[in-house]
Amino acid sequence: MESQDYTHSIRVGASPDGALTYLVDLPPEALPPVTRRDLERAWYAARHAALAEQWGAVRVFRFLREDGGHSDLVLADRDASCWAGALDAIYGIGTRQGLSLCLRLLALIDLLARSPWAVPLVRLARDGAEPDPALLHAAATEPLTPEARFDQTGFRARLARYTSQRLTGASA
Repeated sequence: MESQDYTHSIRVGASPDGALTYLVDLPPEALPPVTRRDLERAWYAARHAALAEQWGAVRVFRFLREDGGHSDLVLADRDASCWAGALDAIYGIGTRQGLSLCLRLLALIDLLARSPWAVPLVRLARDGAEPDPALLHAAATEPLTPEARFDQTGFRARLARYTSQRLTGASA
């Protein structure tokens, strides 16, 4: 298996209106996994930025497809821009690893919003939401789809494997 350069910089440009464009030389599904710990740190950094109302810039990600074409992902939503800005400040989303972390956090939030089965895996408290470690582990390691989301079937299978390993004491 060929080794990949996960620290490779992504070209970033800014428009006069402050929007940022990221030229990414691979599709979302080829981005590397991240650690559960980094994803957990990202979760809390995004929450802190949202509570502080640190709204970020609009971000456009242009991904190169294997067929030579491109696909775009636009983060114009105020919350998504906020969370991306928080992660950029900590990890730098101009790298494959930082971008993977950002997209995985956004994909996890998207999955939670549209998947009632995942709701019990997040404990709601007065000061925010606490994700189950198994949920973070699955989001850190499950590949993204070409649309930079998680496939629910694959995600649930990975979650079940991790939960089973955790309960039996096997290594993850």
